[in-house]
Amino acid sequence: MKRVIGIGNALTDMLVNLSNDEVLAQYQLAKGSMSLVDSQMQTDVSKSVAGCPYSLSLGGSAGNTIRAMARLGTAVGFIGKVGNDTTGDFYEQALRNVGVEPFMLRSGHKSGKCVSLVSPDGERTLVTHLGAAADLHPSDVDGDIFDSYDCLYIEGYLVQDHDLIRTTIEKAKAHGLKVAIDLASFNVVEENRDFLRELVERYVDILFANEDEARAFSHEQEPLNALQHISRMCELVVVKIGTRGALIKRGDEVVHVGIMAAAKRVDTTGAGDFYAAGFLSALCEGLSLRQCGTIGAITAGKVIEVVGTTFGEEAWREIFQLTERVRTEKYLF
Repeated sequence: MKRVIGIGNALTDMLVNLSNDEVLAQYQLAKGSMSLVDSQMQTDVSKSVAGCPYSLSLGGSAGNTIRAMARLGTAVGFIGKVGNDTTGDFYEQALRNVGVEPFMLRSGHKSGKCVSLVSPDGERTLVTHLGAAADLHPSDVDGDIFDSYDCLYIEGYLVQDHDLIRTTIEKAKAHGLKVAIDLASFNVVEENRDFLRELVERYVDILFANEDEARAFSHEQEPLNALQHISRMCELVVVKIGTRGALIKRGDEVVHVGIMAAAKRVDTTGAGDFYAAGFLSALCEGLSLRQCGTIGAITAGKVIEVVGTTFGEEAWREIFQLTERVRTEKYLF
């Protein structure tokens, strides 16, 4: 496995720093969840947080992962749909700028947006209007795209479109690719559990989940039990357990990897995406599970120190220095 192509919702993120969680209660938003809403609902939420500090950045779960993998030196591509607007132009060019091969389709709808409500403790709650991203159809995905890749990476948010995911995975498998999926959000898992279980059992090789997502998927309360449950369905499973790190299982090998303590927990947006990026990039290098988990922890630890999923060259230099030490096994968690 050397080249990875992702598919997901191509979104621009509006990251809003909340002073309290009142807006979550006002709109009945479960803290840490992702809710798909119409344009009016998203506008209402945005008006309710007017005056709070905010920033704009490229978003989308799989997009975050693929862009970070490109920065880590992995050969990657991305499939998504944006509008015929300046936001869509910006999104596609930004992919090219970091070395991602874009397979971007265009829609008559406006490019999608995600309002990320960042609580004072750094937890994020997502209010998403997909716009053009929701206009991605099974027929848009040309199977020949997969000829140059070894692995398809899917964001869990896409499983709400069952036909799109099933058709895309079947095309990828027909071209010999492995399939990796991140379960993305516990409420999405709960709403699509039966479909997800069928998908994982039939097609998925690599699965990422946090503790809540693993519990929703497996109905096992303890992370280790959830890990064992899911591992009977696919080749490699990663269950992230917050500040306790992650549990990783492949075959009979089980590894517990700790975290890299962040200098300051500012915003958890993209933490799971960047963990997957570090882990998969290391896997593409043929590194051990502990090395993969450590590099995942490094990239996740860095992204929660900033608002959003974009940070400067100094942070990337620190990541490169740390990951080089991991490769020589001088820095393992």
